[in-house]
Amino acid sequence: MNRRNFIKNTGCVAIGFTLRGNLLNTPAPLIQDLPGSLKENPHINSWLEILADGRLRIYTGKIELGQGIRTAIAQVAAEELDVPIENTEVVVADTGRTPNEGYTAGSFSIEQSAMAVRYAAAAARQKLLELASRQFNIPVAQLTIANGKISTATKDHTISFAEVLNGKQITDEVHGPVTLKPKADYQLVGKPIPREDISRMVRGLPVYVQDLRFPDMVYACVVRAPVYAAKLLSFDEKVLRKNVPEILKTVVNGSFLGVIAADEYTALKARQWLKQHSEWSAGDTLPADSASDPSYFKSLPSQIEKVQEKGTMPAADNRNDFIKAAYFKPYIMHGAMGPSCAVAIYDNNMLHVWSHSQGVFPLRGSISKLLQLPEENIQVTGVPGSGCYGHNGADDAAADAALLAMAFPGKHIRLQWTRDDEHGWEPFGSAMVMETAAQLDSSGKIISWQYDLWSDTHGTRPANNAENLLAAHYLSTPTKLKPSGYSGGAYRNAEPYYTIPNQQVNAHFFKGPLRTSSLRSLGAYANLFAIECFMDELAEKAGKDPFTFRLMHLDDERAKAVVQKLQEIANSQTTAANTGIGIAFCRYKGNSSYCAIAAQVMVHPKDGAVHIQKMWAVIDAGEVINTDGLKNQIEGGMIQSASWTLMEQVHFDDHHITSRDWVSYPIMRFNQVPEVEVVILNRPNEKALGAGETAQGPAAAAIANAVHKACGKRIRHLPIGLSIK
Repeated sequence: MNRRNFIKNTGCVAIGFTLRGNLLNTPAPLIQDLPGSLKENPHINSWLEILADGRLRIYTGKIELGQGIRTAIAQVAAEELDVPIENTEVVVADTGRTPNEGYTAGSFSIEQSAMAVRYAAAAARQKLLELASRQFNIPVAQLTIANGKISTATKDHTISFAEVLNGKQITDEVHGPVTLKPKADYQLVGKPIPREDISRMVRGLPVYVQDLRFPDMVYACVVRAPVYAAKLLSFDEKVLRKNVPEILKTVVNGSFLGVIAADEYTALKARQWLKQHSEWSAGDTLPADSASDPSYFKSLPSQIEKVQEKGTMPAADNRNDFIKAAYFKPYIMHGAMGPSCAVAIYDNNMLHVWSHSQGVFPLRGSISKLLQLPEENIQVTGVPGSGCYGHNGADDAAADAALLAMAFPGKHIRLQWTRDDEHGWEPFGSAMVMETAAQLDSSGKIISWQYDLWSDTHGTRPANNAENLLAAHYLSTPTKLKPSGYSGGAYRNAEPYYTIPNQQVNAHFFKGPLRTSSLRSLGAYANLFAIECFMDELAEKAGKDPFTFRLMHLDDERAKAVVQKLQEIANSQTTAANTGIGIAFCRYKGNSSYCAIAAQVMVHPKDGAVHIQKMWAVIDAGEVINTDGLKNQIEGGMIQSASWTLMEQVHFDDHHITSRDWVSYPIMRFNQVPEVEVVILNRPNEKALGAGETAQGPAAAAIANAVHKACGKRIRHLPIGLSIK
């Protein structure tokens, strides 16, 4: 066996520093591969450092977006190094301090960042034992670690991590194999460790970027065009200053118009005056009557990508026995509770921006291009935002603040969008059309499957480019929106996770009238809604119950397990008249978490009012780091999906978005939220998988299928509405 084949078969190479003695106190299996984040940032001190007081500081390039990553990462680090979790702090997403991990997206925070920290911490443990072995002049096998200290087996000698390092940090590279702590010895991982940030939230303490305050901070607003693509023709600054004399500065660059004041009220007052007294060009028109029309989106020019071709499909003119159905999902918005916000200061040739961006490093590159300022002169610090759910207005607000900070140096400038700005200018989740067709054999099994979807892009994040920042479209030298590619996001979960011999899946990409980008789960929400509703229709045609029909088409034992567990739960329920339970299943992205969801819905016979009474989920995310954190994600995903599915849709007229507040864009209120229950199938010996976007798709289908069970009506067009009559 040569070296290449050895690495191919084992996935391991020797660790990057020399270890003396036997470090394998307890055997652990070889790690077959290292997380991509660790491969790109292989030095241990990229991920952790031991402070002089013995505390452990961890660095992650991911940002806390409500997924509980700060707590989960603290758990895996403290576990591997046997440090009390209360002595472990986690620094998130800062271009001046943390490793570059790109975007916090795609449910990769656990799979990539937490696992990178785990291996780095385990490698650091090995190194600390080696160093202590040298100092004590005894074999590593005779040393133990507990509470951040290393002791001899007899407890005659004890030394802290900080004393071992003597002011230095561990800079070795991690290449693997790394000996991880045996899972049987875990004290923290797999436990429901409380999130400290939730405690701060409920006590009203500062948590979010919206809460940031600095001494002598000033406030700013940007005046948006009244119509899409309109250009600023004129405004009278002298008259503005007569009406709002307290303003500090107006900033004009092409059609980008901003105002800076010493307090927020004055900035908002100036913004309102400018909205009423500025002159703008006519701008573009929108297809106002098409927001809910699938045929409109299908009629747009499109490019086709073949996503899957498998087996032999019958010719198009020989599909008379195919069962067909078409589904639709409208534009929906992120709807963050707190409007997008950023703080920026330009001082001593350095620009510092605080943002709730999903990617502080790509944002830094984009701002660099926007301002023509070298990246080394820009620091972006990630701060959690009050709501995210994907690419909302966070990056745009950061760009606004950066532009204004450059024009007004030496002061921290706080810029928060209004609710009107947030609803009207954030990038939405694309409208989508899904058409399904399938052929059953005599036993009721699917033998042929045809699936076509139509979608706009799900990727216009500012990936080191200025074009995807909203402000860039309105500068004196404007740039146009540049999609980062149509592929992937739109057809996420478009391939059914079922054994079907003959399949054809096509994606049709159009350029729609509204600005779109990544919204939680991307295309998976619409694709799974369509596929799992269609599976119920096919089950009915085949004369099978929905559980049996799905199990007939599943070969993956873990997939079967979540469906069977949900079947146990659903079969134990008793439903009343006009009430039904619907189900759905998915394996997110076809390679991540498994999730099966049931929804119990009541449809009032007189007025068709729809009420979701309860939802259940069974989740297999492999090894679970924090059981409460995982449950939180699935519970939140089900509730958010219920809101999308029942009532959410972006509306627009001939010129602009008309869904500009919580009345014109309603979301689920507390009194409408269903009871939710989550069962975890923990598999500690399997790879830890992300789960933050797993529940949205199957939740939508489960609700729609439940409506059919309750009243016989098939739901193929979203949103369902609070009444289906």
